[in-house]
Amino acid sequence: MSLTPQDLLTAYNRGENICALLRDQDGTEKNSEEIIHLSYDLQAGSYVDTLGKHEYLQVGLKAHTSSVAGHLAEYGAIHSLLEAGVGETTTLQGVIEALPEVPAIVHGVDISWSRLKVGSEWFLKAGGPAHTQFVVASMTHLPYADNSFDMVLTNHAIEPNGGREKELLAELYRVCARYLVVCEPAYELTTAEIQKRMDMHGYCRDLPGHARELGMTVLKHEALVGNVHPTNPTAVTVIAKDPKRSKSTPQFVCPAYRTPLTIIDNFYYSAESMRAYPILRGIPCLKKEHAIIASKLTD
Repeated sequence: MSLTPQDLLTAYNRGENICALLRDQDGTEKNSEEIIHLSYDLQAGSYVDTLGKHEYLQVGLKAHTSSVAGHLAEYGAIHSLLEAGVGETTTLQGVIEALPEVPAIVHGVDISWSRLKVGSEWFLKAGGPAHTQFVVASMTHLPYADNSFDMVLTNHAIEPNGGREKELLAELYRVCARYLVVCEPAYELTTAEIQKRMDMHGYCRDLPGHARELGMTVLKHEALVGNVHPTNPTAVTVIAKDPKRSKSTPQFVCPAYRTPLTIIDNFYYSAESMRAYPILRGIPCLKKEHAIIASKLTD
C-alpha cells in the first residue's frame, strides 16, 4: 500500500528519512525526482529555522558562502546569476553578500514551492536583493533559453541525484553562458567511511569525470574551504563554456518545448506550445507537470 502524504508527514515528524522510506516503498536504490520533491518539501522551513537558533551554524554558513563567492569572483564580474536547487535561499544570500558586486540579474530555482515560499521571505529579511526572481522548476527541464546566465551555481543540489549526473550537468550547462560552478559532495576527495554514507543516501559522484565525458572543459575540482558539515564535505568544480561571451540576460521558455513564455494575467503562456503555467503567490510554477493546455487563452 502506498504511503499517503499524511503518512509521510507523520514519518517526517518522527525523524525518519523520507528519501529512504520512499526508495524502500518503490523498491529502488536511487532517488527519483518525485522522491526528492516530496522529501524536501516536507523539510520546508527547517533550514532557516535551525539557522536562526544556532550561531555556530551562522558562522559556518558565512565561511562556506564566502568561499563559494571567492571562487565565483575569480572569473570576473557577474551580470546574471542563477542558483539551481536554491532551497531556502541561505546559500544564495550569503554568496551575493560576499561578492564584490551584486549581479544585476539574480534567479533561484527549486523543485519545491514550499521551500521557495519560506526561503524568499527569509531572503528579503536577510538583506538579499529585492530584484531576485524565484521560480519552481526541475533541474532536468529548466525554463530558460540557452545561454541565459553568465554563471550558473549549484550547492548540494545535484547531491541526491546519484545516477543522473550527466543529465543534470547537460541541462545546467545548456542555460549557462560563461561558467557552471557546482559545489557538491566531495566523493572522490574524502574517506571511505564518508563515501559509504554518501552511497547509502544515493548521492552523486565523479562530476568532473561526467563533465569531461560530455565534452565540457573542467577548470578545477578541489575541496571547498569552509565546509559546514564534516560528514558531507563539499568540492567545487568549475566548468568553462564561453568565458569571453558578453553579458547574458535570461528568457523564460516553456520547459516542455523551449518556446518563449510571456506573462498574461497570473500565468506564463507560450502560444507555440499552447501551455500556460501558473504564478502562485508571486512564484512562477514552471515545471512541465504544471502546464495547463490552453489553446484559446488569448482568444
